[in-house]
Amino acid sequence: MGIIKILTKTGNYYHLLILRSVVGIVFFAHGAQKLFSWFNGWGLEETGNWMESIGLHPGYYMAMLAGSAEFFGGILLIIGLMTRLSSLFLIITMVVAIFYVHIQNGFFNYNNGYEYAMVLLFSSMTTLIGGAGVFSLDKLIFNSVNNDK
Repeated sequence: MGIIKILTKTGNYYHLLILRSVVGIVFFAHGAQKLFSWFNGWGLEETGNWMESIGLHPGYYMAMLAGSAEFFGGILLIIGLMTRLSSLFLIITMVVAIFYVHIQNGFFNYNNGYEYAMVLLFSSMTTLIGGAGVFSLDKLIFNSVNNDK
């Protein structure tokens, strides 16, 4: 089985459409905060300084990586293109967020715990396993590729 087929294979699942759309919007917004200061975000420079202060070096590049994974990964989830690959990058981003930022604050989000990041992590795992579902570019573009014998 070729790599394109593995990365783009998906079924007619409506729940994945709903999940990837909502999670994609959340990641898009968080990435935009980090990269462009949209939605009252800090922007790349300040996010980089903060990441440097918590031990993620070099902070500027870590902010660029996290912001890009969230921003572009969110867009790719929304449109359902390369869903599994973008989900993988989002999973890595959330694992880093949980262990570098949230784990020491306990579970609950009210205390900046890992609850919310964990939900995003497992949502990304769901799209990694299930693919994009219906109404996705993966299904539209690669359907003929995946149906070839």
